[in-house]
Amino acid sequence: MPSTKKCIITIEIGTNAVRVVAFDLSGKTIASMKGSYPTFHSQPDFSEQDPEQIFITLLYVLKNLLNEYIHPSRTQVLSICFSASMHSVLAIDKSGIPLGNAITWADNRAQKEVQQLKNSPACNSIYTATGTPMHPMSPLFKIAWLKNNDKERFSNTSKFIQLKTYIIQQLTGEYLIDYSLASATGLLNIHTIEWEEEALAYAGINKGMLADPVPIFTSCGKLKKAYQNSLGLTAATQLIVGSSDGCLATLGAGVWGGQKATITIEDSGAVRVIGQKVLNDKQQRFFNYLLTENCYVSGGPTNSGGIIFEWFAKQFGDFKNPFDLEHTIEDLISVAAKVEAGADGLLFLPYLLGERAPIWDANARGVFFGINIKHERNHFVRAVIEGILFEIYSIGKILEEHSTIKSLSINGSFASIPLCAQIIADVFNKPVSISQHNYSVGAGAYLLSATEMGIFKDLDEAARSIVLTEQYFPKKNIHGVYMKHFEIFETLSTRLKPDFENVVSLQ
Repeated sequence: MPSTKKCIITIEIGTNAVRVVAFDLSGKTIASMKGSYPTFHSQPDFSEQDPEQIFITLLYVLKNLLNEYIHPSRTQVLSICFSASMHSVLAIDKSGIPLGNAITWADNRAQKEVQQLKNSPACNSIYTATGTPMHPMSPLFKIAWLKNNDKERFSNTSKFIQLKTYIIQQLTGEYLIDYSLASATGLLNIHTIEWEEEALAYAGINKGMLADPVPIFTSCGKLKKAYQNSLGLTAATQLIVGSSDGCLATLGAGVWGGQKATITIEDSGAVRVIGQKVLNDKQQRFFNYLLTENCYVSGGPTNSGGIIFEWFAKQFGDFKNPFDLEHTIEDLISVAAKVEAGADGLLFLPYLLGERAPIWDANARGVFFGINIKHERNHFVRAVIEGILFEIYSIGKILEEHSTIKSLSINGSFASIPLCAQIIADVFNKPVSISQHNYSVGAGAYLLSATEMGIFKDLDEAARSIVLTEQYFPKKNIHGVYMKHFEIFETLSTRLKPDFENVVSLQ
């Protein structure tokens, strides 16, 4: 007898882990599972991951979720939708074999290539065409770095692809990249939706060396027979190419136009708005990524998200056992809640991985500032949290120069902590809401799949289906306290630029 239960599965290929979530057709979460993989830092500015390790982890997590929750209940998997973090680059040979590790968004090795393009007349035209700021995160510069510094790998490369493209190719044999991830490469003209010739020329490649850009609703071929058998799925299971994690986190937060912004803080972070126009910033501080035709996700990313607090927890947390990071972070959050706003004048610049928006300085480094003899461990914990959120505010502040923002919807593991949500409301001086979904990227991928199936008539209607369960409002007088601290934070971020460069030369 055919099954009457049906589900949509979403696969999020994140920075440090893959998360698989199964939703019923009404959007209710049936089950979720997560599997982690490492990032390798052979040099301070290098961040790489093993693509085969990611693929094996994905298969392991997906198979476990299917075997434990989906197949026993005879639930039919209608579709699988993919998302991934942006800006990764993987060189493959003509047989599709990876030529080394994938280079991730956090990799800053291509600083010389960035400066070279910034000093050329092509800088403005490439930014205007692609909407991608000039920074080593961009695959445009990663490919140029390989051309200049790893000539053997560059000459043996048949294609430069994104990690999600690699996963989809492994599962189906197709080389596809969705519009949003393509526009995050710095190589796609977001106005013509064609690979930008001027950017291709700078990187030293042709468009045949990239995957084919396709709309986010595109079906990306049939699952190979071997994986159908291994996973217990059929050829009828639709595979949807999906979008980037950032775009889907915005959709999953219920933001689709209007005077609202999304704040996402996972390992990294971002402030984003969605609209039908590109936000033209003369200082090139924003990204404008294409989501669908004539629809753009605009905003700024930060390297200094939850990964910075996780670093602090690993170095200074009180571990009950070596694998107890989650509980250690919870303990530190409770400690921070006991300290007054502003951490008694202790400030933290969270630039351990350099920084993207708004300062776009890959040499930026972390700083504790204002330490006096009365500061204790609790103040440092609070200062780290506030420093991460000041950095988020600095992005929102410049975004408001171009877009009216009256309220915020926040998501991600870090942003959904009540203490952090309240600090965001106080710093921004705006109401903050949280959606009912714990997995915002997965929720966005579900909405995309459900729209493709006709459950929603369009993404606007899909976004409006998101239920907001909690709200935080700014507390009286606290915003003023934070603004006094933020003024110093902002000044330090700019004034220390030459010293960041000097200290990097010692590392």
